[in-house]
Amino acid sequence: MKIKTIFSTGIFLIIPIILMFSYVNISAENGYKFWLNYKKIKNERLLEEYRNYCKEIIVAEDNEIINSARNELVLGISCMLGFKPDLTNDTVSSGSILIGSYLNSPLIEKLLPNFETNLKSFDGYGIISLEVNDKLYTVITGKTDQAVLYGVFNFLKLLQTNQSIDKLFLIDEPVNKLRLVNHWDNPSGTIERGYAGRSIFHWDKLPTIEPRYIDYARMLASMGINGCVINNVNTVKHNLTGWKLLTPEYIQKMKSLAKIFRSYGVKLYISVNFFSPVIIGKLNSADPFDPSVIQWWKVKVNEIYSQIPDFGGFLVKADSEGEPGPMKYSRTHADGANMMAEALKPHGGLLIWRAFVYGHNDMDRAAQAYEVFKHDEGKFSENVIIQIKNGPIDFQVREPVSPLFGAMPLTNQMLELQITQEYTGHSTHLCYLVPQWKEILDFDTYLNGKGSTVNKIVSGQLFNNSHTGIAGVINVGSDSNWTGHFLAQANTFGFGRLSWNPYLTSEQITDEWVKMTFGSDKEVVDLVSNILLESWLTYENYTSPLGVGMLSNGSGDISHYYPAPEKRQKFHHADKFGVGYDRTEETGTGFVNQYSKTNSEMYNNIDTCPDELLLFFHHVPYTHKLKSGKTVIQHIYESHFDGAERVFEMKKEWISLSDKIDIEIHKHVLNKLEQQYEQACLWRDTINNFFFNLSGIPDDQGRLLKNNNF
Repeated sequence: MKIKTIFSTGIFLIIPIILMFSYVNISAENGYKFWLNYKKIKNERLLEEYRNYCKEIIVAEDNEIINSARNELVLGISCMLGFKPDLTNDTVSSGSILIGSYLNSPLIEKLLPNFETNLKSFDGYGIISLEVNDKLYTVITGKTDQAVLYGVFNFLKLLQTNQSIDKLFLIDEPVNKLRLVNHWDNPSGTIERGYAGRSIFHWDKLPTIEPRYIDYARMLASMGINGCVINNVNTVKHNLTGWKLLTPEYIQKMKSLAKIFRSYGVKLYISVNFFSPVIIGKLNSADPFDPSVIQWWKVKVNEIYSQIPDFGGFLVKADSEGEPGPMKYSRTHADGANMMAEALKPHGGLLIWRAFVYGHNDMDRAAQAYEVFKHDEGKFSENVIIQIKNGPIDFQVREPVSPLFGAMPLTNQMLELQITQEYTGHSTHLCYLVPQWKEILDFDTYLNGKGSTVNKIVSGQLFNNSHTGIAGVINVGSDSNWTGHFLAQANTFGFGRLSWNPYLTSEQITDEWVKMTFGSDKEVVDLVSNILLESWLTYENYTSPLGVGMLSNGSGDISHYYPAPEKRQKFHHADKFGVGYDRTEETGTGFVNQYSKTNSEMYNNIDTCPDELLLFFHHVPYTHKLKSGKTVIQHIYESHFDGAERVFEMKKEWISLSDKIDIEIHKHVLNKLEQQYEQACLWRDTINNFFFNLSGIPDDQGRLLKNNNF
């Protein structure tokens, strides 16, 4: 085939397209393609419409990102419409797709005069249908090449989801400036909290590039992700070696990865160890006030940027869980972060500093991050971002939003979500987290009055912070389907869509993923969407009731997976009289006071505290009545029975789709649901028997429970 490239000089060049995508040779049934499988369009009416608009492709520039956009467009149209778009003469024909950045394309500027005024951000794009002199055109453009790439992926999504592309005038811009994924991968190939095989990054083979890296970058770009932290935040504890990425050998390896990411608009970031001047530089200190330490970081940063000019910056976990930090030298977190940020600043680099700190055994763990970071409010440099986990404990299936989001208006903040399912069933249980993430983003902190949602804080809308966004601990690995559980790809996709536009509903995002993945058969779309949308509350029902959290096992070969309530008493405070952690002002730890007055009063009052978080804030008798009218103990029993039963129903519903879903995918998911049902029953019986043994109160439905005390 031939593609015409129109440069700003007006010179026409014909260049060949080389499809570099490894996945075209991979079986369609193993899940490797993510949602970019580009199934053939079956609707004849739409197929005719699409073909009328997709006959030719005209490319207005020649660079890495635009070439990626061009290649994707050719691939998607070829697969979905059954022909390769072609351009064989020097005239712009009807049915042409024009792609290019607005500022570098005189042809697009001529067709769309003053269109640039429609775009506010550098990543925003437009997809516009035009009819000029009886010729149909589709223009995909933006201020930057990266924006054009995002527009191409969205154009292909319109085709995948069977939407009309006639008379389009679509403007789409990201709400969040930074949209990052965090890997917890180690140079050894292991992944902390990884449930889909080993790391996709083969450091022993780099700088050799593998096709999988290209496909991964494509997937990230398709969601609008613009940054990737490629290694674990834990860089020394348990003899981990992530600190090596700052050595010259590994910088050369990173350079090759950065080149692949760059062609899809994704910046490379790394996690670094605060003690690197000691570990790597052999200095006697890592004190952020030590001139030799300051100079070491400046030299090291300059070395990185000399090899990777668009390097994004550092992610740091310090003074937490064995990772060293500035407190060793009686310095604050702001002292440590600002010193490293100063080295990055001349290059436009960012210093992302995690707020996940705890360690005072005599203090409520939920309260510790706030106590540490609140005192540094307003003291962080302009290119420092504080990355805050969504909740104050640790990615539980249900916990309140971290109070730090309502306490630091002068500080750049990022929300950290966990896509990989550490506490929500690993890659065995289906637990679609988009509804949970929506609740977090929509939570009102009242930091600046009503409407001060987490979304407005981390997008910079509320206080006009310079660097803000969302990060997700990614769930990909070396498994053929990337995520271990095929349906867990919906979490990956959902994170990307919410980081781009947190105002989308859970239903909208789910509908997109299901149609892009399985096609537009109504029965499949409705049933799979329903299974996904119910799965989070289903998992919550048969695991952790009423916000109690932390009922799974601790460290071990399969940590945070099996029920082990007897080992988690310090979190749930269950005894023979009642259950729950008292965090009230009057009788508890006073954690509620870290929230705004509105939220503090709501959580502190047992009558206004939401039932789904009751046991996070209150210790109550088992006979305490919920707003539903049920007692706490009866709710525990019934929710666990209901949750396990719902998994059984999900399995039956999935079986009913056997003739409408690829056989290998159907078999794979069915096997996962069968395992999930077994585990749901184990959770049901373990938790119910644990609370029955403590309370001595039977299930009022007469279901058999074991009480080892009688």
